[in-house]
Amino acid sequence: MSIIIYQTSVSPPARSALMVVNILGIKVETREVNLPRRDHYSQEYLEKNPLHTVPILEEDDLVIADSHAIITYLVSKYGEEKHESMYPKDLKIRAIIDQMLYFDATILFPRLKTVIYSVVRGQGISREQTADIQEAYDVLEIYLSKNIFVAGNEFTVADISCIATLSSLDCVLPVDKKHVNVNRWWATLNKEKWYKEVNVPGLELFRSFIKQFL
Repeated sequence: MSIIIYQTSVSPPARSALMVVNILGIKVETREVNLPRRDHYSQEYLEKNPLHTVPILEEDDLVIADSHAIITYLVSKYGEEKHESMYPKDLKIRAIIDQMLYFDATILFPRLKTVIYSVVRGQGISREQTADIQEAYDVLEIYLSKNIFVAGNEFTVADISCIATLSSLDCVLPVDKKHVNVNRWWATLNKEKWYKEVNVPGLELFRSFIKQFL
């Protein structure tokens, strides 16, 4: 039984999956998906994931093509007792974590994706896009004004998803100092081994890529 993760480290969702792998200390095979070469549009890839997105997790006959589903699956299956708080069995706590995973999936990441497409196409960042990103920062600030982490006072998989996206958004539109709690939360996470070993290298690649269009 082996786990294969198709990924590219410039991708925030791929980084979130690999950060969880790092935390859990599990062995996986990673396969680089070359986006400029359009590997994700190959027939083989599309058979696994018709949405042609990264990452994909493949384990025997199981294929998961969403980073949020991947990280909850990995923690649920391979997490040890010390990882329990990352995605607890308690349904009420899990619902709050899921809520913040959906916040990343429906608010943070779509706003990053939209602005990347705009910038790469030479259209720049519109006022509406700027306002949307600032609104996302404002909402995250409210969540973090009540808790240490995004889904409560324990570190969870939702923090991993959100920080992968937020740190990438910051490359396009920096998080303002007024977002005190967002910056405090980020400063806490960026001290961690998994953040330094996985997110930082991928984030630098993303920053270099996007910088050429700004």
